[in-house]
Amino acid sequence: MFNLRPRQLLLLSLLAAFATMALKTLAWHLTGSVGFLSDAVESLVNVAGAGFALLMVTLARRPADDSHPYGHSKAEYLSAAFEGGMIFLAAIAICITAVERLINPQPITTLGIGTALTVAASLINLAIALLLLHGGKRHDSPALEGDGKHLLTDVWTTAGVVVGVALASVSGYTWLDPIVAIAVAGHILLEGGNILYKAINGLMDKALPAERIGEIEQALAPYINQKVQFVNLRTRAAATLQFAQVDMQVPGDWSVERAHQLADDAEQQLNNIGVQLSIHIEPQHAHGIAANRVAP
Repeated sequence: MFNLRPRQLLLLSLLAAFATMALKTLAWHLTGSVGFLSDAVESLVNVAGAGFALLMVTLARRPADDSHPYGHSKAEYLSAAFEGGMIFLAAIAICITAVERLINPQPITTLGIGTALTVAASLINLAIALLLLHGGKRHDSPALEGDGKHLLTDVWTTAGVVVGVALASVSGYTWLDPIVAIAVAGHILLEGGNILYKAINGLMDKALPAERIGEIEQALAPYINQKVQFVNLRTRAAATLQFAQVDMQVPGDWSVERAHQLADDAEQQLNNIGVQLSIHIEPQHAHGIAANRVAP
């Protein structure tokens, strides 16, 4: 189960999203709670998000071609952006329904069965979220990680809805139910904004984390000596793919073949740790005193 590939995990997430949406919709139908309705609407977002993520991960795994020489991995960021947009639409729908219920309050019925169905759906989401987060870390997939975090947040959202609906039922203050729904809408708006921010940041070619850059520098260190230096290291992430570019300074009297062989060796070393390295070869002191030199 823990060795499932990204597409298999997202397919499992999609099936679970359909199941939890059905359970939460039935809970809303039985109770008439707008809080449960808000939870059911967010489950619809889960279905759309998991389905689109599955499509984008399938596209992202396509090999590089003439039109996309660096591959299609950034398609995963489109999945995150789409899910963020769906969350915004869901929050607006929840707010509209909640305000209408504040104006025209209705009693909450069949609370026990509705709560049981919602809790069952939440447990399914919790199990799938943990699987997705594990898979996202294992495969370095922002689509899996984003979907997992969304589902985990949904678990906490459901807990808040259950508490709010219970308080409204016990106290008789029916206005607590739509107030909780509005609070849920605000929470998922924040979540949607965070997902959109990460998607946009990913599309802007953000540099690799400092720890990863340190690993790259360690991998290049064996090739550094008085004759060979690496300067101007630049990195970027494209979803599951990682790229680096560096200038390699060698003596001016080296043959092209010798410098090229050393560059090939360094690129292969980086490829072994999952980084696609491109090296620009230039004579020593091409920039005078080199800035941003990779330390041996």
